[in-house]
Amino acid sequence: MASNDSRRSAPRSGGRAGGSSRSGAQPRRPGTSAAPNTRTSAGDEERGAGTEGSPRGLALCVGINVFENLPSSAQLHGCVNDANDFAAVLQDCLGFDELGITVLTDAAASKSAIMGALNEHITRAKAGEIKHLVVTYSSHGTHVPDPTGDEPDRADEAIAAYDIRPAGDSWDLDTVIVDDELQSLFGEVPDDVLVEVFLDTCNSGTGLRASDLLAGRTPKFLPAPTLDGEEELSQLSVVGVRDLLAASLPGAAAPVLFAACAADQTAADAFINGRYNGAFTYYLLQTIRAGQAGTRRAVLKQVRSRLRSNRFTQRPELDAARWAKRAPIGEVADESEHS
Repeated sequence: MASNDSRRSAPRSGGRAGGSSRSGAQPRRPGTSAAPNTRTSAGDEERGAGTEGSPRGLALCVGINVFENLPSSAQLHGCVNDANDFAAVLQDCLGFDELGITVLTDAAASKSAIMGALNEHITRAKAGEIKHLVVTYSSHGTHVPDPTGDEPDRADEAIAAYDIRPAGDSWDLDTVIVDDELQSLFGEVPDDVLVEVFLDTCNSGTGLRASDLLAGRTPKFLPAPTLDGEEELSQLSVVGVRDLLAASLPGAAAPVLFAACAADQTAADAFINGRYNGAFTYYLLQTIRAGQAGTRRAVLKQVRSRLRSNRFTQRPELDAARWAKRAPIGEVADESEHS
């Protein structure tokens, strides 16, 4: 598990971390197990819990407000809050243990640290230690030319790490996480492990509206570092994270993906009720804490409604198998419903 000398505690039910939490990575406090219902929890003993004394689920929560090599104008404000708030909800509402949650923020969230934590979690999933893996990521999104070079007419979505830096007209691939890398990693997870991914980021600025630029709202999108680079990318077809995660590999887990907005929209970093958060994360966690939404499909519907009521234009999306849409977050449907 990643570690850092700078530590903080996530508040329990009813509170959230401040808007400028220190960078760091650490486990969270213990939580209680979620109450059982008619569906099966991903961590239930009947589905093969982890070894005695170890967490049944693992989570990586990433939030990045400041970036080592970018000007202050590119800074975000609510992403660290998003990571801390998500970690608290995982404990309070989804039965995660502090030893199972890693939080990486700001300077602790370099690409190498993020990929190292992901690899560690996936190694434990492959060893049969866990049955539930959650990844939350709040940061800037961007796009880069196809990193393999095999498809020169394709651009790939990417997520900014703390150490993102330019490399000519594009972003250095050693400092962004590209969709191909995520597909490769999640392709190693056994298909009996529930994988849930929550991305509060965006990878396009084409749908930008005036309301997205109001004071207290910042689009979570980085164009290419130069005009030439952005003009080149605008001519390419973009393959997104959701496209690759949806195309799960044979024998691998099919991830459940919540995305903060449609592919042609921007996701807002926003000042809401006295502090900054990603608008998607804020209303998603508000919905989960209310405990009344039920299925993932119902959660999505409520989050969209709350965003719309507060005059955000982004429309979150859910990419998942039909059975997963019919189950609550953190759970899988009964075997009879897998069709």
